[in-house]
Amino acid sequence: VVINNAAGNFISPFERLSANAWKTITDIVLNGTAFVTLEIGKELIKAQKGAAFLAITTIYAESGSGFVVPSASAKAGVEAMSKSLAAEWGKYGMRFNVIQPGPIKTKGAFSRMDPTGAFEKDMIGRIPCGRLGTIEEIANLAAYFCSDYASWVNGAVIRMDGGEYVSMAGEFNDLKKVTKEQWDIMEAMIRKTKGS
Repeated sequence: VVINNAAGNFISPFERLSANAWKTITDIVLNGTAFVTLEIGKELIKAQKGAAFLAITTIYAESGSGFVVPSASAKAGVEAMSKSLAAEWGKYGMRFNVIQPGPIKTKGAFSRMDPTGAFEKDMIGRIPCGRLGTIEEIANLAAYFCSDYASWVNGAVIRMDGGEYVSMAGEFNDLKKVTKEQWDIMEAMIRKTKGS
């Protein structure tokens, strides 16, 4: 089992970053993952052994996100590499899957990303499940992906975010702010419309 969980981030407007900041994050996240995977993969091919590779990325690897451009770009590269190797190295008995976690409250991440706690309430407000995820929930899915129970799962990317991604994607999702009384008014207006 190989877990690719390299992480690095500068939360900053893109124009404030230096070329070195970009290179640092890319080296940690994308190149670090690629080099570890390449070296272990070569040894596994030589030994004719399979393995489960699991990458931990982020939901914004798929969507993109302002203020974390180097991380989003590098994590998207990790996802593309994982899917590509699922196709290429599957014949060697290697499986490559990805977990895209949403916000997980860890001391390390939150001390840098939300040091005052000001953004946590907003984050939770975007998540239909009404809470942040836990490390244990990610560990449970990771254990499945790395087990024989997932022996036919290869090239999968699973978003694990309490519904945050889909709640932000639909243009009508902000209607959750509409009260019951407002819905009653809108429904009455629609019923009065000819042809409804």
